[in-house]
Amino acid sequence: MKLKVAIQGIKGSNHHQVANEFFGEAIELVECLSFERMIDHLLNGTAEKGVMAIENSIAGSIIPNYNLVYHNKIHIIGEHYLNIHHNLMVLNGQSIDDIKEVRTHPMALLQCMEFLKQYPHLKLVEDVDTAETARQIEQNGYGHIAAIAPKMAAELYGLQIIASEIQTIKNNATRFIILKRQNKVLPKEDINKASLRFITDHKRGSLATVLNVMSDCNLNLTKIQSLPVIETPWKYAFFVDVTFGQYDHFAKAKSLLKIMSEDFTVLGEYKNALLP
Repeated sequence: MKLKVAIQGIKGSNHHQVANEFFGEAIELVECLSFERMIDHLLNGTAEKGVMAIENSIAGSIIPNYNLVYHNKIHIIGEHYLNIHHNLMVLNGQSIDDIKEVRTHPMALLQCMEFLKQYPHLKLVEDVDTAETARQIEQNGYGHIAAIAPKMAAELYGLQIIASEIQTIKNNATRFIILKRQNKVLPKEDINKASLRFITDHKRGSLATVLNVMSDCNLNLTKIQSLPVIETPWKYAFFVDVTFGQYDHFAKAKSLLKIMSEDFTVLGEYKNALLP
């Protein structure tokens, strides 16, 4: 049986491309139009693995996704970086002069704003997914609407690309995390990255003390993101990613951080992916 992989989006999306690159193309895609629905598929067993965008080199972190992983006790078992290529696509025979509206995912709009500013007459509309917008144009014959989507979407839905590589910064990459309901146990020698969540108290220097422990244990901090603890106003949780050369160093840091911080959680232990 094919591996069932849940993604946010449909065939032709960036999530679809990541699923193919990480797992191979012999997979059964479970299409979801929200990250929440994708998590539901993992929780109820209708998908075995999930692919979730977590941060972009231009637009920054997708903050709600951190809490989605934590609150649903989902495990991060891997990561994948994808260079993002945004293209403006329309029905065959249409041109930019025929277009009145551009639809795409809000993150894609943010990443293409400099290009779009050249056409102030265009109405910009946020949609649930880049590839879903392309599919709607093809299915409904929308001659006045353009989509911003990956090249794969144009190929799948028979659209014409009228402007390629329209992202503001050409070196545009997104980090995706690979999810599973239960943690995947890798040999310790293969694990060199971890994602953590913890809360510090309000004492002066509490966060600095925790970061010093990480440094003393030879952990390299690659990401830190603070989010409010909704149940407790003015209290913040920290989501961090760390890399390390030896698992023993990480194990030592874990034992210390459990004592020094509140609600310490390991969201995942996995292999560090190469940057694109």
